[in-house]
Amino acid sequence: MRKVDLLFAEYSKSHRNATNKFIHWICVPLIFCSILGFISLIPAPHFCMPHAGCISIISIITVILISLFYVRLSLLIGIVMFFIMLIAEHFIYLTNISLGKQSWIVYLGIFVITWIFQFIGHKIEGKKPSFLKDLQFLLIGPIWLLGFILKKTGIRY
Repeated sequence: MRKVDLLFAEYSKSHRNATNKFIHWICVPLIFCSILGFISLIPAPHFCMPHAGCISIISIITVILISLFYVRLSLLIGIVMFFIMLIAEHFIYLTNISLGKQSWIVYLGIFVITWIFQFIGHKIEGKKPSFLKDLQFLLIGPIWLLGFILKKTGIRY
C-alpha cells in the first residue's frame, strides 16, 4: 500500500462520525487558509502579477514546500494542492488589501473558532485528533478531503 493510502487510512480512524466529518469539511480548509493568511502577513518582498494580485516571497516558499510534501505522497494531489493554495493566496491577498493591518484579526478569528469546532467534532467522535499522534497529520487533513473528492469523481491519485 502506498504511503498516502496508509496516511489516509490512519487519519480516517478518528474521522468516522458523520458530524465530525461534516465539521472537518468546513473547518479544515478554513484552518489551512487562515494559516496561509498568517504567513502572508510576515513582512517580505512581494511578487505581483496583473489580474492575480501579489504574493509574498515567504508565502511562495511555503506553498512550494507544502506542495513538495504532497508531491512525495502523490504527484496529482501535489499539483492540485499547489493550484488550490495559489487560489487561496489570491483571496488572502484581497483580504489583506481590503482590511489592511487588521486582516490578522480575521485569520485569528477563523483559526480559533474552527479549532473549537474541530475539538467539538472529536469529542463527538470520541477519538483524539490524529495530529496529537503525529504532527504531519496537520497537513494530511486537507488532502484527505481532496482524496475523497478525487475518488468520488473517479480520478486516481
